[in-house]
Order: sequence, then structure tokens, then C-alpha cells
Amino acid sequence: MTEHAQRPQLVRGLGLLAATAVVIGDTIGSGIFLVTSDMARAVGTASLVFVAWILGGVIVLFGAFCYAELGATFPRAGGPYVYLNQGLGPLWGFLFGWMSSFLDRPVAMATLAAGFLRFLSFLFPVVATPLYSGHIASFEFTLTLAQPLAALVVLLVTALNYLSVKFSGGVQIFLTSAKVGTIVLIVAGGFLFGSRHPSFVAHTEGSLGPHTSALATIGAVLSALVPAMWAYNGFNDLGDLGEEILEPQKNIPRSIILGLFTIAGLYLLANVVYFRILPFETIASSRHIASDVVQSFAGAGGARVLTLAMAISALGALHVVVLTGARIPYAMARDGVFFKFAARVHPGLHTPSGALIFLGFIGVLLALTGTYEQLYSLFVFAAWIFFALTAIALIRLRVKQPDLVRAYRAWGYPFTPVIFVVAAVALTVNLWLIRPVRSSIGLLVILAGIPFYYFWRQKAVSAGE
Repeated sequence: MTEHAQRPQLVRGLGLLAATAVVIGDTIGSGIFLVTSDMARAVGTASLVFVAWILGGVIVLFGAFCYAELGATFPRAGGPYVYLNQGLGPLWGFLFGWMSSFLDRPVAMATLAAGFLRFLSFLFPVVATPLYSGHIASFEFTLTLAQPLAALVVLLVTALNYLSVKFSGGVQIFLTSAKVGTIVLIVAGGFLFGSRHPSFVAHTEGSLGPHTSALATIGAVLSALVPAMWAYNGFNDLGDLGEEILEPQKNIPRSIILGLFTIAGLYLLANVVYFRILPFETIASSRHIASDVVQSFAGAGGARVLTLAMAISALGALHVVVLTGARIPYAMARDGVFFKFAARVHPGLHTPSGALIFLGFIGVLLALTGTYEQLYSLFVFAAWIFFALTAIALIRLRVKQPDLVRAYRAWGYPFTPVIFVVAAVALTVNLWLIRPVRSSIGLLVILAGIPFYYFWRQKAVSAGE
């Protein structure tokens, strides 16, 4: 007991504003500025792109209700690691933490860094210059200058998070304000100065047309949900900072729901501007859709300025992914079911230094291996398996522990968590069907954690005897 009391601890330093900035900053990264083109190619019509954005927003709102209840009930470091421990059992909590530490957060870090460099390639095309091309079996790969630069970005942002949680919270407020301002400028500029394009509902040749079957349309919308869910991801991460938020029973639900409504509104307005200004075919083929839109009404100079702001947005999301993600391996190591060094807290800075170093190392490796599109599909598959399990944990806790003190209760229970579970399962199954190899890799990484769980659990039991 004395040793535990003397060990450096995390400190509560994030108020409502900083916590809301974490939600918005974690969610608005590179996705809204890039993925609409991927969605357009998937569904073939502007109207179905909006269906995917709205459907995705409703799904994550239902999920946000679940995470708000669990975060207020269990305001501890690690978030879903704790929720799944309590609701489904220690193995499920461990597998989430394992997946998060080796796949979810490092892949998110690498993807956001890749998105940051993709924006920079609009400003400096040399960034996308191929350095080496090759293949392993049937898999072809290309190494560009962007990949080692993305690894360097991951390293620098990890070092920034090492400093202190209060400093990180202040940085996040600044970066979140910058990224929200960027979207507002795109929307306002588009409506005030952009020329309306008449082909708002045009569809590309060979894409979904009027005679497409309902099943094919549903499959296309589910495919479009993959990049949309990457853009919406982040609403679920605030609970990871449960031990560092002031008045968590009040501020966690408020921050999650307020942040998500803000995000959904900004996303829809941005897409209205995209399709208002550019023809559908241009959107579907664009690699820098937001930059192309801005260039159409503000010229090359305006596009460069706002593209730089978009790059800062991706950087802000990367910052908060590292900030929240490090608390998961920290919480696991503290419980004795992860590498012991990940439980280290810096004695002066009160940051989880060991977990930050671990995540930074894995993130750097992943940043060297893939492109933006390859990385986010792997991320979505792995993450949404555990989104479904977290909602199931909430339902089970309601049944098994009805008298548990809950400062916030999920709106629409039990319908909202059940719908969230069904949507999450449908999304992961569809992603498995369209990207079986990448999805199988993700599943194998998750299952590889099972023997480690039993090893660490036995070791912890032996140490306690």
C-alpha cells in the first residue's frame, strides 16, 4: 500500500472545454478533408454519399450514448479496457487493450501521419515521389518520401505528449480551434464565393444506377461507411482519460455528446459545399477534395493556406490519439497484464512515459509500411469489433448490476445500444468481405493476445501468492 501511494500518479487537469476539445480534436483529423472521394467511388451518387454520412452520424451518436454512460460510471484510465473488464470479463478487456496497443492506436497514429503528409504533398509534390517499388508474392508496394516523414511526425508528436497532461490539453484546445475554424472557412467561402455546379446528383458511369438491386445498394453504402467511420472515429476515446478529467461524471457525457453534435454538423455542411461546387466525377477522382474545392473559389494561394490548416488538423488529431491511447497500455500494465515498463509514470511530468514510448515505437513502424487508404481500412475493422462488444457490455451491466450508480444513462436504452451493435457487426462483416486479407490480419493480431493474457494473468496470480 505504501509503495503504491508513493508511485507517481496521473493527475486531473482537463476541464469541460479541454475534454470537449479532445473529442472534437480526436475526431476531426484528415478524414473530412479526404474521404468523401473514396465514398463517392463506393456508392456512385451524391445522394448516397449523404446517406452514408447521415447514417454514420446516427450510428456513432447511438454509440456515444453508450460510451457516455460507461465513461461516467467508470472514470478510470483505459476507458473501454475497464468497461469490458466490468461488463464481459477480464479476457475481453485485455483483448481490447491488446488490440488498441498493437493495432488500433498505432494504426490511427500512422494513418493520421500519412494524412498529414498527403496534405503536404499538395503543397510540396516532391513528398509523394516514389523511392522504391517492389512486390512480395502478389502484393505490390511503393515506398515514397512520405512514409519516412510520417514516421518522423509520429515520433515528434509522441515526444510532445511526454511533457504534461495540462500542456497537452492546452495544445489540444489550440489545435481544435484551428481545425474547426478551417472547416468553417471552407463552408463559408464555398457558400459566399463558390459557383454552384448543376450536377448535384449525377452518378459516374459504371457505378450504381437506377436499376441497381437493393442488396447491391446496401453493400455499397456499407462500403462507404468504412471511410465515414474513420472520419467519425474519436467520439469513443475520451474515457481513456477518465482519471485526468475534472468532475468526470458530468464532464465525460457532456463533452462526448456536445462534441459529436458539433462534428456531425460541420461534416454535413462541408459535404454540401463539396457537391455544390465540384462535379461528381471530379470529387470521385480527387486526392485532395477539400483543397480542390477551396482552389475553385480562392485560387491556388487560398488553397495552399487552407491545405496547411488541414494538415494542422490532422496533426491535432494525431496528438490526441497519442494522448488518449497511451492510457490503455498504462492501465493494463498497472493491472499486471501487459509489459511492466508501460506502467511507468514520469515522476515530474506525471505522464505515462513507458506507454508513450511503446505506442510511439509501434506507430513509427506502421507509418513506414502503408498508405492512407490501406491503413484506415485495417483500423476500422479492428475498432468496430470492440465497439459492438462495448455496447454489449453496457447491456450486460444493466442486467447484472441494475443498482450500480450511474451518473448518466444512455438515451433510448435498450434500442440505441442494440442498433449500435447491429450496425457495428454489419460494418465489420462487410469489411471482411471486401478486404478479407487485411481484415484477417487484424483478427489474427487480436487473437494473438490470448496466450499473452493467460501468461500475464498466471504471473500476476503467482506474484500475489
